[in-house]
Amino acid sequence: MNSRLSSLLCAAVASALLVSPTLAEEKKPKKSAKEGWTQLFDGKDTSKWRGYKATAFPAKGWRVENGTLRHVAGEGGGDLVTVDKFTDFELRFDWKVAPGANSGVMYRVTEDHNASYETGPEYQVLDDSKHGDGKNPKTSAAALYALIACNSEKALNPVGEWNKARIVVKGNRVEHWLNKKKVVEYQWGGPETMKLVSESKFKGMPGFARNTSGHLCLQDHGDDVWFRNIKIRTF
Repeated sequence: MNSRLSSLLCAAVASALLVSPTLAEEKKPKKSAKEGWTQLFDGKDTSKWRGYKATAFPAKGWRVENGTLRHVAGEGGGDLVTVDKFTDFELRFDWKVAPGANSGVMYRVTEDHNASYETGPEYQVLDDSKHGDGKNPKTSAAALYALIACNSEKALNPVGEWNKARIVVKGNRVEHWLNKKKVVEYQWGGPETMKLVSESKFKGMPGFARNTSGHLCLQDHGDDVWFRNIKIRTF
């Protein structure tokens, strides 16, 4: 090989090295679709939860059972809140209830009042068929409790079967989803929402729906309810 051809080959190799990814870069895995999600309950670990205004997970009332987080009817225990606070997020979870049972998931909850519902709006968790709240669309399953009813997209699975839920809070936009359908949408702090609040049972609660950050809360309403696959991602 003459010297001119050798020089040309060396230059080509050098150029390729400059523009081509390194071997490490070539093998770098693609980002997982699961990236960005945090498990709040994985079927075993309760360390991301504690009692409302408490420092530890309740000793009774709530238990891990067959990969679910269950509240046991009549055992007490009180509401559960996340250890962490969240501002903008998407929360996903599965839920089911016993016949006639009532519970809920609240968000942007603070602990500067006597009860969680004094600050946190609620995604209703309910047996619509047997509980009295199911007769009122504004207090039925997946509604913004006592404020906004679900739209016509709502499709609730029968009691004893799992429902898939999502709560999306991003800035002043909030969405409730049930079984892959968006069933509620409202503006956090918007004039229409605050008018509804002023005409509701929450009108005498100055901290209700006022906080831009807070805990997530699983409600102890005294009934049997199960949650699983609880995960969150923040925006």
